[in-house]
Amino acid sequence: MKAITIPEFGSADVLRLDEVELPEPGPGQVSIDVAYAGANFAEILYRQGVVDVPLPFVPGIEVSGRIRALGPGVEGLRVGQPVAALTIVDSGGYAEVAVTSADLVAPLDGHDLEPGIAAALPSNSTTAFLVLDRVARIEPGESVLVHAAAGGVGSQLGQAARLLGAGRVVGTVGSPAKIETAKAFGYDEVVLREQVSEAGHFDVVVDMVGGPARRGSLDLLAPMGRMVVMGNASGAEDVGISANELWFTNKTVSGFNLAAFSAAFPAEAGRALRRAVAAAAGGELRVRVESLRLEQAAQAHHRIESGHTTGKLVLEVERS
Repeated sequence: MKAITIPEFGSADVLRLDEVELPEPGPGQVSIDVAYAGANFAEILYRQGVVDVPLPFVPGIEVSGRIRALGPGVEGLRVGQPVAALTIVDSGGYAEVAVTSADLVAPLDGHDLEPGIAAALPSNSTTAFLVLDRVARIEPGESVLVHAAAGGVGSQLGQAARLLGAGRVVGTVGSPAKIETAKAFGYDEVVLREQVSEAGHFDVVVDMVGGPARRGSLDLLAPMGRMVVMGNASGAEDVGISANELWFTNKTVSGFNLAAFSAAFPAEAGRALRRAVAAAAGGELRVRVESLRLEQAAQAHHRIESGHTTGKLVLEVERS
């Protein structure tokens, strides 16, 4: 089959369209004929060698398509069924066929969702619900601050916060051009990141930017506030946080990594994915998607790394 591979670590230009062995599902797994694969910052980390993966490596943490085959022991799914799926544990979504745990699959039967939209939900939308509900344990009426509000996961966090009963929801962006885009995704206010200190205090802060934004976010937490760290898009040096400071101020800092969570709690990750699919199909969760061809994966990576994307890029897989 055709797949995009990482033959060596480096810039986006190392990505290559190759012929690779067709994967088969093992016990508890399914294989999926991929229609679309989501393009994410996580795959850039694989490509750069930040995450240690064996080479050559097929990236791709989420897909939509139809079930091709069922592994031993899989029940409740059928061959030919339309699905959205997380392929994040072992990756492999940038391909004509991908394999993943049956627990990480969301059937699309009865949902009026285009496959390009469905491919944009498993990573970002699932993350949004898990971060706010499972990790931050948001309560009705609480205030929420989200950094990188116009990006793929940021666009979902604002809307998920609303669905989970948040009161005031504020987003930050890195440039004025992104303010109006972010406002369309459930935010009461959107401010430039360097001006966020004027926005008040928050019960929940979600930071995937790192650097000064992370340090400043801790100061913006209200008493009993929770900050969830889930990325370092700025590439800044790690930010040290004093345990004594947390003790004295009644604040909490937690981390969230979807790959590690999905590996440890696949059934729970799958439930969150199915929740996201239902919300999107019901019009409660909006995703802005732009489609490129699979062979344009390098272009997708360049655009994500530039910081100029809004919403989500997906890669259309055309079978040979």
